[in-house]
Amino acid sequence: MKIDVVVDVKTTLGEGPLWDVEQQRLYWIDSFDGRVFRATADGREIRSWDVPMKIGSMALRKGGNGAIVSLARGFHLLDFKTGDVELIHDPEPDQAENRINDGKVDKQGRFIAGSMDTMESGPNGALYRVDPDLSVHKLDDGIIVSNGPCWSPDGSLFYFADSWSGEIWVYDYDQATGNVANRRTFTKIDTSRGGAADGSTVDAEGCLWNAQVYDGQLVRYRPDGTVDRVIDMPVKKVTSVMFGGPELDIIYVTSMAKPPLPRFPGDGVLRGSLFAITGLGIKGVPEPRFAG
Repeated sequence: MKIDVVVDVKTTLGEGPLWDVEQQRLYWIDSFDGRVFRATADGREIRSWDVPMKIGSMALRKGGNGAIVSLARGFHLLDFKTGDVELIHDPEPDQAENRINDGKVDKQGRFIAGSMDTMESGPNGALYRVDPDLSVHKLDDGIIVSNGPCWSPDGSLFYFADSWSGEIWVYDYDQATGNVANRRTFTKIDTSRGGAADGSTVDAEGCLWNAQVYDGQLVRYRPDGTVDRVIDMPVKKVTSVMFGGPELDIIYVTSMAKPPLPRFPGDGVLRGSLFAITGLGIKGVPEPRFAG
């Protein structure tokens, strides 16, 4: 196993690595600086787009030159050619302290993302689904910080975390409707070192990988929720994880250069870097595109 820095652009809050199998390109975001990045698997040909506010996540659109993005004030469409951003819907117009955070696309092309309390203090967030017709539906609520949405390889299970609950949850996922049910604990996070569940992905073997922010670890969980493997990263503030590369066997890991609140630890010169882990012998699954 080898860990390398792929790109060092010192993202204030790097998040949401996304490998697109069609373009063979890697996307990621800087949540606080409001920017979307794209590069080759080895970090060349870097391109970026600015968005007008903080961004929580993105997903590429089918058949279009753009993405759906979760911005601080709702869901938007980003046009890569023009850089224009168009509002779809703001589901929380009266929640001034909230912003939309982590999101991904299911096998049917629906975008699932949750909101968070920016002060990370109260259960004021919710989980939403954006359908291909651009309608928005609430799936769950009572969440402090939404993070880590992903599905089992067959699409029947949906994983999700409220970072400050100390747990990663799993729901039964209705692939026909996009609704969730029967929320239960998938695994409990070891918070003794100050870490919390952040971004997640699932590999081809059905194991879940979680970036444990402020603890500097990637943890691989078996489908039964037990720990299979722990990888210590060169920085503490790792934020999200995704498989990519031509063979889907590279793990990309984002990190933050500056913590959102002063109580969190700092890092050294590699803070805010995008990392690649090679040599694991494990492959991921392709990420779907948003059908809207």
